[in-house]
Amino acid sequence: MVAAPLAPVTPRGAALDIRTVSHAFRIKGAPLPVLDRIDLTIEPGAFVALLGPSGCGKSTLLRLAAGLEPPDAGRLDLDGAAIAGPDPSRLLVFQDPTLYPWRTVRGNVSLGLEARGLLRHNRHRVDAALERVGLSGFAEAYPHQLSGGMAQRTALARALVNDPRLLLLDEPLGKLDALTRLTLQGELVRLWQETGLTAILVTHDVEEALVLAQRVIVLSDRPARIRADIANDAPYPRHRDDPDLIRRRREILAILGHDA
Repeated sequence: MVAAPLAPVTPRGAALDIRTVSHAFRIKGAPLPVLDRIDLTIEPGAFVALLGPSGCGKSTLLRLAAGLEPPDAGRLDLDGAAIAGPDPSRLLVFQDPTLYPWRTVRGNVSLGLEARGLLRHNRHRVDAALERVGLSGFAEAYPHQLSGGMAQRTALARALVNDPRLLLLDEPLGKLDALTRLTLQGELVRLWQETGLTAILVTHDVEEALVLAQRVIVLSDRPARIRADIANDAPYPRHRDDPDLIRRRREILAILGHDA
């Protein structure tokens, strides 16, 4: 079971429009197509999961949405404005928490505000972010003193302290043990419900996608195209043994070629 229902929150997340986006890597000067004419509209406050074969371009699509690089063709718009580079309103959380070992939990979470010269008048936002992820008691701990789950909570707090409107999650739970992963799945839903932001999750776990997301986008092998766009309107909390979830899981596995 994941996440108890919360009072509805007015969505404050951003709308993301992806229009005919294609992209390729350069390998020894030769193009390796990764994304092929991706068209996708994500509504404000939605929680969307991206599924697909390994290496198909899911993480690349997140990088483009974060503004870390421009697409080769097409465009990505946030609330109608073209994404032209990184911005605190769009933040990417990776599988590896990438914490600075010489900084405390508080110091790591403060990085974004510090870099933008906002920390002096916004220290309360650091405390609020730590409380939101359940790390208030570990503010002065160092990364080597944290469990894997606590390190990933720190990475989430580091993103949330910047008050993003689009949270991009690149397999943030992929390296965690099974029980910690279940706990943090519930935490992700709770954080999304509390903040009303727009969330896009890359995962290889079909069950995780169905437990967390309102919508599951299934991508083909590289170069990725959208093979299926599956609405998932099951109420929260969601149970893994729910017959409808099991049916959808089989449907998605069949699309991915794993129906056997």
